[in-house]
Amino acid sequence: MLFLLRMLLMGLHFIVAGVLGVVLGLCRPFNPDNSRLCARLYALPAMWLLGLNVKAQVDSLRNKPGTCVIIANHQSNYDLFVFGTVVPHRTVCIAKKSLKWVPLFGQLFWLAGNVLIDRGNAYKARRAMLTTTHTLQHENTSIWVFPEGTRNLGKGLLPFKKGAFHMAIAAGVPIVQVCVSNYITHMQLNRWNSGDVLIRSLPPIPTVGLTSDDIPRLMQSCQVQMDECIAQMDRELRAA
Repeated sequence: MLFLLRMLLMGLHFIVAGVLGVVLGLCRPFNPDNSRLCARLYALPAMWLLGLNVKAQVDSLRNKPGTCVIIANHQSNYDLFVFGTVVPHRTVCIAKKSLKWVPLFGQLFWLAGNVLIDRGNAYKARRAMLTTTHTLQHENTSIWVFPEGTRNLGKGLLPFKKGAFHMAIAAGVPIVQVCVSNYITHMQLNRWNSGDVLIRSLPPIPTVGLTSDDIPRLMQSCQVQMDECIAQMDRELRAA
């Protein structure tokens, strides 16, 4: 019963937050800080409705070194609400183009200045990547990317795709890694306290002087560091 009630309230919340987000986007279209405000609009009520207790240790994200490429693990659609609590100032996201057809959310996502990529069209995807490089270098705006490209459903990190690393190296900006504990397989939405979620950011990784030849090593290093961070957070939650 509690699960059904939560899903009903979350559906209503999604609609209300979508309407408010679209209004915000229409008032100041494509402002790069719209993403942070909309993320909070979705996340803060959702965490209360879902009964999730999010604990964030993200100093390197809040105090990020100017513009950067932020990479995070991607578990489920709930990431919108979980990560929404830590999205920093002037940060936009890269996502698949089909999101724009989601009623209300797709429109506010576009109006918030986020980047929609047509993954089925290599030419358009490359042009979008060039646009993000210009954004990083000249518009004081960071880019948030899920390098796995799809949800891992809490079964461990999937292989990373190269796009985020190409962007960071092309723009000469650091990479900031953000990790969330494996919550999707543990949260119990039929209980008042659905569970604890930990979020941590790792120290920035500079990319100045790196080339495309360094991407495989950089990808592997990031994947290992994020794997270790997630495993450590999971151990801490089990021991609590």
